[in-house]
Amino acid sequence: MALFVSFPLRPFSKKPSLLSSSSSQRLLSHRRLLADFHPICCLSTATAVSSSPARRTANYQPTIWDDNYIQSLPIDFMDEKHKHRRDILKEQVRGLIGKQRDLIEQLELVDALCQLGLQYHFDSEIKDLLSSISSSTININNLIANGNFHGSALLFRLLREYDINDASLLRVNDLVSCFNKKREIFNPNNQHDVKGMINLYEASYLGIEGEEELDEAGEIALEHLKCLEGSLLSPQLVEEIDHALEIPLHWRMLRIHTRWFIDAYGRRENFNPTLLELAKLDFNIVQSIYKTELQEMSMWWKNLGLVCTELNFIRDRLVENYLWSVGFTFQPEFGRSRKALTKFISLITTIDDIYDVHGTLNELEIFTNAVEKWKIDASQQLPNYMKKCLIALFSTMNDIAISFSMEKELDILPCLKQVWVDLCKAYLVEARWYHSGYTPTLNEYLDNAWVTISGICALTATYCLSEDLTIEALNSLEFYPPIVRHSCMLFRLYNDLGTSTEEIKRGDVPKSIQCYMNEKNVSEHAARDYIKCLIKKYWKKLNQEHRIFSKHLEPFRKALLDIPRTALYFYNDRDGYAKSSSETKDRIKCVIVEPIPF
Repeated sequence: MALFVSFPLRPFSKKPSLLSSSSSQRLLSHRRLLADFHPICCLSTATAVSSSPARRTANYQPTIWDDNYIQSLPIDFMDEKHKHRRDILKEQVRGLIGKQRDLIEQLELVDALCQLGLQYHFDSEIKDLLSSISSSTININNLIANGNFHGSALLFRLLREYDINDASLLRVNDLVSCFNKKREIFNPNNQHDVKGMINLYEASYLGIEGEEELDEAGEIALEHLKCLEGSLLSPQLVEEIDHALEIPLHWRMLRIHTRWFIDAYGRRENFNPTLLELAKLDFNIVQSIYKTELQEMSMWWKNLGLVCTELNFIRDRLVENYLWSVGFTFQPEFGRSRKALTKFISLITTIDDIYDVHGTLNELEIFTNAVEKWKIDASQQLPNYMKKCLIALFSTMNDIAISFSMEKELDILPCLKQVWVDLCKAYLVEARWYHSGYTPTLNEYLDNAWVTISGICALTATYCLSEDLTIEALNSLEFYPPIVRHSCMLFRLYNDLGTSTEEIKRGDVPKSIQCYMNEKNVSEHAARDYIKCLIKKYWKKLNQEHRIFSKHLEPFRKALLDIPRTALYFYNDRDGYAKSSSETKDRIKCVIVEPIPF
């Protein structure tokens, strides 16, 4: 019989409220209780569950990032001189937006700002410009009537990226009609024709369910781009094509793409020096903020003391965890969310390894019960390493909630507890499958696995820690709307494609690939192809929901897209998280450690 748990959509069962004095006292009392609970007192009961149970090990390698190295990182771009220069450059660039006479030049400027990672400085100006362009039937008709495929495709893509839904804007059938005219006279040596194909290909990944014409046009554009090797294009345009065909822009982790694009933009013949200087300076200033946050997080992780003999089986990946948080929310003003997410991810990894690798089923049942009750007293039968982890979990969540409540006077701790309870219950389902030797169907697996991938924790934390959170927004928090499920499902599928082979070797529960192979009696290659088809399907669902999700908190909306983007980076045909691969190391250096030279 299948061991199965479902997670129904539900609003928060006990409505959060403004933090009362009694709530504040409860949080502080909980902190004192944890402080008084010394791990040494656990040792006398550590054998209550089992004297010497057989334990698995994953043989994870230790971290390659030493705390001393992290603390020694220079912070070079935080002084007023650099910030003042950035302000001057920002005003110069702001003066360019909407002032270009040529429509295509305006669109290309907006595209460059977005890909250079500067759009967060000019969001309102960009939205106003795109709305103005799209609402003008003259602009739209001129693009189509003149057969300007490059301009039509670029405008369509930018409107989709910015979720601008004007009644008179460019439609899918308008774009496809323009494309059909161009494909008959497509010139592979014409730069604007090729750029149009690139933008159409990129735009097709912003499609939603039911837009088959856009899918088909995107496939045709892809074939055209693949056949351009012998054309007379510039090396820079060839590089852009190769980059697009590797991973589409809509699926890319933003900060890593920005780092690549700054270099690529500087190699263009017609680059704007002011734009390039601002992009480099802004990237380095934001990177300095990242270094400061990482140093704080490294000290927190070291002082937490979970990397010890008793927990030597866990993945010690503090720096990689911080890179995840940058992937979820890169803007400098979201430092509180980034630091909280780093703590969440570090604890998620630790607890995941307890369930997957080290804990016995009996211990895991008790551990799950202790998390559900959110009481240290419920863990007395557990071994010391589990108690230590529970103390770290409870105290960290309590500290995050207290810190937020002191500023916002909102009690978010019940919401943070809820996602941990749901996560651990889902972990327990997988543990029962493993210990009983049960292989679920693909649907059974996915109905649980979209939770065990832990995206619910990151998304809920991003929502609850938003600077714009209000009591109304907190009261309306739902566990979990379809858009959250779609985002987490993509996270799960990317993870399975990159990690399942190694996880099965060490005796983990079957993943989506193995479940499909077992259910349909097909090869691993066929199963992987099916999972890739599911990924495209769920991206369409996520795009659809995201377009109608415009009234929610902006950091939360962005994270819904950025979670699968970051997952694809880490799990693109490899486990770039558990294994400290050279590629992951190099990306960390580029995004967090090494400034861009001027």
